[in-house]
Amino acid sequence: MESSFEHLWSDSIKKMKKSVIRELLKLTQKDEIISFAGGLPDPKLFPIEEIKECTIGVLDKYGPKALQYGTTEGDMRLRGHLVNRYRKLEGLDISEDNLIITTASQQGLDLTGRIFLNPGDVVFCGLPSYLGGINAFASYGAELVGIDLDSNGMSSIILRNEVAKAVSNGKRAKFIYIVPDFQNPAGITMDEKRRREILDIAYEFNIPIIEDTPYREVRFNGEPQPMFQKLDTRGMVITLGTFSKVLAPGFRIGWVIGHERWIEKYVTGKQIADLCSSSLIQMTIAEYFERDLYDKNLKLIIEKYREKRDAMLASLEKYMPEGVSWTSPDGGLFLFLYMPENIDSEKLFLNAIEKNVAFVVGNAFYCNNAGRNTMRLNFSFATLDENVEGIKRLSESIKEFL
Repeated sequence: MESSFEHLWSDSIKKMKKSVIRELLKLTQKDEIISFAGGLPDPKLFPIEEIKECTIGVLDKYGPKALQYGTTEGDMRLRGHLVNRYRKLEGLDISEDNLIITTASQQGLDLTGRIFLNPGDVVFCGLPSYLGGINAFASYGAELVGIDLDSNGMSSIILRNEVAKAVSNGKRAKFIYIVPDFQNPAGITMDEKRRREILDIAYEFNIPIIEDTPYREVRFNGEPQPMFQKLDTRGMVITLGTFSKVLAPGFRIGWVIGHERWIEKYVTGKQIADLCSSSLIQMTIAEYFERDLYDKNLKLIIEKYREKRDAMLASLEKYMPEGVSWTSPDGGLFLFLYMPENIDSEKLFLNAIEKNVAFVVGNAFYCNNAGRNTMRLNFSFATLDENVEGIKRLSESIKEFL
């Protein structure tokens, strides 16, 4: 006899939803399907031999320490390499005390929710915005207020109005969540002027900015815009980073950068979550840096992903019918496609699967369930030929719906 356990579930787990992307990926496992659905790096670019050599080197030199518990803050060598890189490339005035290692940036998002949010608190995010962030914050009972994007990212005018409205209504406005570089899912990069406008809003209402930067180093063209962390003069920005897109997602190593007052809370939250991230993996990445392998592989990733983006953009231009538009990202892994209002991407998905091509439905990235005529396309995982053929198949599905 089957029992009901509904009375046992916490309020938090009742608010949680399975990842739409992860669930859709289950439908794309057939070999013949060309998948633009996952945010997957190209496994052919994983530096397997170098990682193997680094791991052996770490075990030879630091074996017992590498297999032991580590500090919650993270391996000091790895933190040192990250701090030096940010100081050199981004001009950040930080030390190891401003950085904690996390189990990928998704843990950083979860810890952000754990640290800041009570049920009913307000979080401001893009329309659309990264699904992992939306789900992490919603699980802590946050009220998500979506801010429309334009060609420069989150609208500062709409943001200020919505923050002011929330505050005047007596709500607790907790933070602004932004993916400023090659935004997931839209692929848009925010310019410096817009970043400064949003930073001014954060100062005015005394709420932090969560700057999520998983793709920042994967730039194909255009000039890098200064990080929010660089522009901040009051310690109001918390920055998340990860090795998942620029080295290997299987490492599950990320980090959080911020003022020491923030990092102290992240250390406390992480101690409750998992005590520490893998010592062996952190030390292996530190060894990878010390052998000067990181930038060499990053250069290859940028080169290959640029080719794949160009192939997808050319195919969209060649095959898509009138009335369909898309973003043209300067980097990252994704672009976003807009269809006529009468096309529902969830229904289109089933038709596309029959043609052996997959994507992610766009409304999954909208906290208000809008965007039903949109989709996210990943160009990093498929081969060059698959990017072309997949877009051709997808255009056929859209034409049938039109």
